[in-house]
Amino acid sequence: MAEPIAAAIYARISSDPGETRQGVERQLEDCRRLAADLGWTVASEYVDNDVSAYSGKTRPEYQRLLADITDGLVDGLVVWHQDRLHRRPVELEHFFTVIDAAGIAGNVKTVTGNSDFGTGDGIFTARLIGAVAAKESADKSRRVARKHEQRAAHGIPHKGSTRPFGYEADFTTIRPDEARVVRDLAARFLAGESLRSLAEWLNTTGIERVSGGTGWITTTVRGILINPRYAGLMSHRGQVVGPGKWEAIIDEDTHRRILVTIAAKKATGRRTPQTYLLTGLLRCSKCGNRLYSSARHEGTSNGSNRNPVRTTRRRYVCMSGPDHGGCGRLTAVAEPVEELVTNAVLFTLDTPELVAALSGKDSPDEQAKALADEIEHLEAKQRELADAYAADLITMTEWRRAGGTINERLDAARRRLATRTRTDTLHGLIGNATALAEQWPTLSLSRQHAIIRALIDHITIGPGTPGARAFDPDRITVTWRL
Repeated sequence: MAEPIAAAIYARISSDPGETRQGVERQLEDCRRLAADLGWTVASEYVDNDVSAYSGKTRPEYQRLLADITDGLVDGLVVWHQDRLHRRPVELEHFFTVIDAAGIAGNVKTVTGNSDFGTGDGIFTARLIGAVAAKESADKSRRVARKHEQRAAHGIPHKGSTRPFGYEADFTTIRPDEARVVRDLAARFLAGESLRSLAEWLNTTGIERVSGGTGWITTTVRGILINPRYAGLMSHRGQVVGPGKWEAIIDEDTHRRILVTIAAKKATGRRTPQTYLLTGLLRCSKCGNRLYSSARHEGTSNGSNRNPVRTTRRRYVCMSGPDHGGCGRLTAVAEPVEELVTNAVLFTLDTPELVAALSGKDSPDEQAKALADEIEHLEAKQRELADAYAADLITMTEWRRAGGTINERLDAARRRLATRTRTDTLHGLIGNATALAEQWPTLSLSRQHAIIRALIDHITIGPGTPGARAFDPDRITVTWRL
């Protein structure tokens, strides 16, 4: 007797601003009923609620469904209608490829629509249905876009599911208490206060967000400060198109000064090269949060109290605050941690277990090395450019123009390096730890970091012993990828 089909159920609805899930629940009930009628066992359910299938944005549960089909975790699929799966022909064609490769094309069933993906005629019909669904979505999108353009031209605000901070649910009436906060934010920022400081002020004073509670972060504060609606200006597709039909909270001059200040900070803020080897890899044993790099400036005596010597000690710190959320109760000096981890990595590269695990992974390491060298070269150019501006050899305009080009190239190189697989990173290094140890000081920090990240998932730092001067290696727990 054949085993019952282990089926997946997929449900999706494009808009559910209230997050009631009533639409997807109805789909799930009908799909479960059909699965039972077919004698199938429901192995898993995948729900994308309030997610469009036409926009092209990632649908997390749909992607998980495709992965599980590819991995052979399900033998069939039940969906309420074909258009719940796709509203873009390109996605439909990819879906055909996935189910055909998995051998389940004949086990895809719909509650309505009678779609049949297991025959040539059925696939032809499915393509026609998909084309019609795509046209309907495109027509609707054009109508909505035209409506928004018309409303923007008349200064009528677009009303989303969440009211803007400072205004009532009608999006036009000012809330006096929140309006005072917006004005305070603008005034304090123009007075020189940082976004981080402003976020901390909002949290410590208990000012609630629109969604309730505190939890302000710098990006949210920045979003309020640069939003033209607070100056009574209507924007459409990122451009101010005229005055809005609501009362402003700050004047246009204040708004312009904020934008100029933010632009100036961005233009003059020097992007410093990576100076910490283990950035992004360390975790706090107390709260599990990521540790951040932090330099501590200390004063030491050189024999005269009148002339103290300033020294800088690099550290990894568990930071509290709006953008970090850690406990703030753990610190580790950088050098001994970096030295211990580096030695552990070099030792691991020579272990038979690693050689066996990665044998036969023949990927060209020269590309990764070239990218790391390019990053190092561009970082050096950044430093040279900053030094030239500091020495009055170039103007601010020249600095911005040249710096923008370098930053674009550097970002592109870093993205390409980030996409390299860990076996690419380690190609040619397995079993050659002695040679690598000799080369290590000459490698760029980006290259060193890539090698360590290829082998290590994360590193947990335990609490230190009060009063201890030497670093305790037992504080370090390495979680390897292999």
